[in-house]
Amino acid sequence: MCGFVGYVNQTDVQDDVIEKMANRIRHRGPDDEAFFRDNNISMGFRRLSIIDLAHGKQPMYNQDQTKVLTFNGEIYNYKEIRKELKELGYNFRTEVDSEVLIHGYDAWGPELLQKTRGMYAFAIYNQKENEVFLARDHFGIKPLYYYDDGETFLWASEIKAFLDHPNFKKEFNKELLPIHLSFEFIPSKETMFKHVYKVMPGQYVIHKNGKTEVHQYYKFNYDKIDNSQTVESDASQIRKLVRESVDAHMVADVEVGSFLSSGVDSSYVFNEATKIKKQHIQSFTLGYDRSKYSEIDWAHDFAEGIGQKNTPIKIDADDYFGILPTIMYYMDEPLSNPSAMQLYFLSKGTREHVKVALSGEGADEFFGGYNTYLEAGPFERYQKWVPGFVRKGLAKAVENLPRFHGQRFLVRGAQPLSERYYRVNYVYNYHEREKILKDKNLNVDTGAYTKHIFDEVKDKDEMTQMQYFDINTWLPFDILQKADRMSMANSLEVRTPLVDREVAKFAATMPIKTRIQGDTTKISLRKAAQAELPEKVANKEKLGFPSPVAQWMKEPKYKKMIEDAFTSDVAKKFFDTDALLEIFKEHLNGKSSMQKIFTIYTFILWYQVYFPEDCEHDIRDQIRFNNVKAHANEQNFAEA
Repeated sequence: MCGFVGYVNQTDVQDDVIEKMANRIRHRGPDDEAFFRDNNISMGFRRLSIIDLAHGKQPMYNQDQTKVLTFNGEIYNYKEIRKELKELGYNFRTEVDSEVLIHGYDAWGPELLQKTRGMYAFAIYNQKENEVFLARDHFGIKPLYYYDDGETFLWASEIKAFLDHPNFKKEFNKELLPIHLSFEFIPSKETMFKHVYKVMPGQYVIHKNGKTEVHQYYKFNYDKIDNSQTVESDASQIRKLVRESVDAHMVADVEVGSFLSSGVDSSYVFNEATKIKKQHIQSFTLGYDRSKYSEIDWAHDFAEGIGQKNTPIKIDADDYFGILPTIMYYMDEPLSNPSAMQLYFLSKGTREHVKVALSGEGADEFFGGYNTYLEAGPFERYQKWVPGFVRKGLAKAVENLPRFHGQRFLVRGAQPLSERYYRVNYVYNYHEREKILKDKNLNVDTGAYTKHIFDEVKDKDEMTQMQYFDINTWLPFDILQKADRMSMANSLEVRTPLVDREVAKFAATMPIKTRIQGDTTKISLRKAAQAELPEKVANKEKLGFPSPVAQWMKEPKYKKMIEDAFTSDVAKKFFDTDALLEIFKEHLNGKSSMQKIFTIYTFILWYQVYFPEDCEHDIRDQIRFNNVKAHANEQNFAEA
């Protein structure tokens, strides 16, 4: 795993800027660095050595030295591609997977992306054409950004690298604040920085002669659902696919470990890895002293039961709240998912033992694991049997009444799925944002912002639409985003065998009856796991990433930290502080969700980190302190 940066040269930019940009993301690749410069382009690279440790230096060149590559990720089928390229006459100097990309692009151009299986982001500079080619993997496992304001063009693995370029205009994209407050991330190519864009999953970008073109080479779809499939047949196929995918994801010249929670997904992946390797594999679990929130005992018992070692990693409230500003720095954009901090400490503890870890992300999205998917059936029946005008009348009649059982169902039953699906108003809905935003003109209909995603599968059933939405938003911009940032902040490579091209290809054929049945989610995956795991693990209820954060917020020390943030100059700049304090008071009284508090709190911290010039309180010293502790053996470390 690595990190890279680059830009189109400008006359007023000093040569050492590319080195400063690369050093900003040193955490992604502490093992090595290298650079390329010519009259048109500058490129920088930081390496974390995983395969062919002695070779594989980047930037890497094609045979006639006219194309230059920087690459972050792993190509799991590189040996097959390598064989095909050798038959075409290409010579290889190393055993690294990156070499198949530079020769593959030389041979096939963008069609190379149709052959790849892996997690990746890469940049190729074609000197003959004076063209920059950027590409990102099918599902957005690895990040890639570019800055394009019409005059300056930059690209990097992380947005923070742009801070060291003199022509990067750091501007807060305030129009996206209500979008963030709704989703806790930005579900589009836009970011919280103006003119900074994501290369979206399954896309490549070409920049030439000052113009930028975006192309889609892959898009997950449900066009081949096969209703003849059964739970038994799908479970059998899933067993084969998971075994094969885990095997492909184990390729490394360093020790591979595994994250392990109490759930079926990580347990299944870990168990398969031990069978494939036929040796001891370390697993790592994060937890707390309070057993109510901790999965340590469960994970330890499971690992011990299959003859493997489990290493517990414990944190407390001081660890959690103390690291938050640093997390916001590493995250680039504000992300209020509380599990990000847990993942940071899990990665930190894991990196003390191994360089690579497997993880179970993706199973819920592809196989139907979220409990919210169970809502689809009741709502579809309600909308089928009750006329629209009746549903709308009932919703209007009950929406302002005191809360009662069934009220929420009646209100939501009058809405289309693109407005009703809880991910669309995951944290704050329109009316709640209206109360807290200082500038009411910023508030927008977040349902309209993402309606086009539902429209792409409008001919499918509601559960399928929900999964499609999650695969295109929640998975890349929340789940995979925090997995990449928190692991790479600790120079750890995390691999996700269930977020895989071949796994997804099969998942796209599964009918509803093999995804959920009754109140049981991801039923085919659970049945597949039953053949490999103890029944109590295969059928365990999903917990997510449990934490005592909601309770910690009520303790005096952390309560004061939040109240100080809610009355800070940043809070006053964007929010009605009285409204914020009222929401916090409701949380303290058990009447408001922790997520509402945490979303505002983490946004304020993020803004203080990236826009300190607008703040009365500079928290960058705390970030530097945390970075020194995290990278004590490095001479350089990231500074906000």
